[in-house]
Amino acid sequence: MVDENRHIRISIANVELPNGVVFDQYVFRVPRCVMTAVLDEDGAKILLIYRHRFILDQWDWEVPGGYVDPGEEPLAAAAREAEEETGWRPRNLEFVCSFQPMVGSADAPQDLYVAHGADLVGEPHVDEAELVRWVPLDEAQRLMQQGEIVGAATVMAVLHAIAARATAPPRTP
Repeated sequence: MVDENRHIRISIANVELPNGVVFDQYVFRVPRCVMTAVLDEDGAKILLIYRHRFILDQWDWEVPGGYVDPGEEPLAAAAREAEEETGWRPRNLEFVCSFQPMVGSADAPQDLYVAHGADLVGEPHVDEAELVRWVPLDEAQRLMQQGEIVGAATVMAVLHAIAARATAPPRTP
């Protein structure tokens, strides 16, 4: 082990490939994280937060998310993180998928949830977001193309919402 804290464990693995090549590989292990695509009732807008990511030194738009606390159910964590980061309490949360954003170097399980509807219950926690905004899906797609949405979970959330909207049956008045 190289280093460890409650958010990451870094180690070095000695790897031997099937062709006999041997090398050392850094391995990162991160606790489970949850992200939530909070959509409006019609599924036409997605709730995004605008924040600065110091590692990239970039401002970007993201879906709310964070770590699952020890002993906490991922669904509960998804609802908690969404509310803490946006001030909106998501309704009708559903599991979409689990994914590994850096499968070649990291074990960093992430779960994506979707919520249809939310209730404003307060303000975001301090330092969670500079802005919180309901963004139309076509604008969110443009933000991805312009490099203003860069996180894997948010890209997946926007694409999932666009695909779900495209295949949804027409709404009747």
